[in-house]
Amino acid sequence: MDDLSALAQLRLVAIPRLAAGGRWRVEAMRAYSEPCLLWFTKGQGRITLAGQTRGYTANNAIFIPPGVMHGFEVGPQVFGTAVFFGRDSKVTLPKEPHHLRIRETFVAQELNITLDAIQREMDSDSPAHDRATRHYLGLLSVWLERQIAKAAPDVQKPDAARRLVARYTTLLEQEFRSGMGVAEFAASLGVTPTHLTRCCKQACNRPASALLHDRLIFEARRLLSETDLPVGLIAGSLGFTSPAYFTRAFQHQVGKSPSAFRRAP
Repeated sequence: MDDLSALAQLRLVAIPRLAAGGRWRVEAMRAYSEPCLLWFTKGQGRITLAGQTRGYTANNAIFIPPGVMHGFEVGPQVFGTAVFFGRDSKVTLPKEPHHLRIRETFVAQELNITLDAIQREMDSDSPAHDRATRHYLGLLSVWLERQIAKAAPDVQKPDAARRLVARYTTLLEQEFRSGMGVAEFAASLGVTPTHLTRCCKQACNRPASALLHDRLIFEARRLLSETDLPVGLIAGSLGFTSPAYFTRAFQHQVGKSPSAFRRAP
């Protein structure tokens, strides 16, 4: 894919807009198929990234590679920008997730200026605006690399429990449609369901089953709101043994049936 096609996939979205249509769109566990940078400029909340829950505040930058499960709170006072780089981005980006707490004002301002410049060039019809966008994206890439290197000495290596939960969420993102339960996931990871749940509670204060159900119900909500697929087909595509079982599970978590959720404005 050429650079122009890759740039066409680039989007900058105000973080509050990500929750348009329901806060479940950001709070439930799910993964993107493209790299994403969340830059919070105001407010605070909690984010679960690769199975580990942390607090975030203003001037926090969170890089999420494709396929990494996450979910975060977006309260009414939370503002910032989400950068979606596209599936075919040519930008040099980290391979691992990172949560950066930016304490120097001038460093935060550097990122604000770069994001403003990217958006301005994307909106422009001036000559070479696409080339300017690529160059500003390169500066964003350099900013990320430098801040990750600066933070490295203070980053604690995850313990065994958190490493296990990260492996679980990676496998869960790959296999959540398979109908596997927590016992099958635990067996694939070489641990007992009890140990896996204990580690999940330690890392994100939620049992392993809650992460699985959250991921399934997010996908169900997405399919119900964005497609016309019959409820029975959605249930089958997500590994539920019957539409009735799917309906009970959905209603328990959402508070309304799949059909009622689809009809709601």
